[in-house]
Amino acid sequence: MKPLSSNMQQFFKMQGSGNDFILWDNTSLNLPGELMSRWAETLCPRGFGIGADGMIFLDNPRTQGHDFDWHFFNADGSRAEMCGNGSRCAARLAHRLGLAGREQVFGTDAGAVRAQVKDKGKVRVQLTPAENLQLHSILNFEESSPVNLHSVNTGVPHAVIICDDVHKVNVSGLGRMVRMHPDFAPAGTNVNFIQVKDRGHIYLRTYERGVEDETFACGTGAAASVVVASALGLCANSVQVVTSGKEHLNIDLQEQGVFLTGKADFIYQGMLFLDTFGLKIPGD
Repeated sequence: MKPLSSNMQQFFKMQGSGNDFILWDNTSLNLPGELMSRWAETLCPRGFGIGADGMIFLDNPRTQGHDFDWHFFNADGSRAEMCGNGSRCAARLAHRLGLAGREQVFGTDAGAVRAQVKDKGKVRVQLTPAENLQLHSILNFEESSPVNLHSVNTGVPHAVIICDDVHKVNVSGLGRMVRMHPDFAPAGTNVNFIQVKDRGHIYLRTYERGVEDETFACGTGAAASVVVASALGLCANSVQVVTSGKEHLNIDLQEQGVFLTGKADFIYQGMLFLDTFGLKIPGD
């Protein structure tokens, strides 16, 4: 059969707890870093592109002892330091492509991430150390009541708001207000709304910057929620977090750091017609 186009490239679609991603093996694609943002902004919109919360490029390692590096971009083309659910997908794909073994270390903008690819699609990652924990901050708004929240960086910045009933929260509305608040300028923050069911279970809904809406899950947000709840004495150090996508993420707080475990699923792999989107790889 005659090829439909000579300008086609293979991509992978994966999801972790409802967060979906477009992934590329950049060790063979060789896309320059300065073009990656445009690819994410062009291909992540649903209905017009492949559709995803973010885009991940797996690349050759720049640091000795690392199996690979990644470049992560939100759906709006902004670069993010870290993504918990994305890191699990990246680790499983790297293992499948032969870029890394089951035990692996890879470089992110937030630092080195250790991952373990388990059976039945599960991946456990050790996130970068939680930093800048602040409890009981009051955020004031001109047109609404003040909000009591907590914040911590688990690779990317997160605000955490504790609710009596997380299912009744206007996540898009309040999340956008907090995400854009001057106290978090200029980069902004992700916003997590949590309900502590008991010491071993937390319900979570997340407004993600870069997506600019509620997503089905957020791995670093789940970690941030447990770090905050634990600091407030509301939960144990090992917690099952139930996301708005009804998936279960396991967060373990240990002396070595914060560990995130959950499934990372392959959805499909395909060939993208670059011509359709006006994209090209320099030199091709």
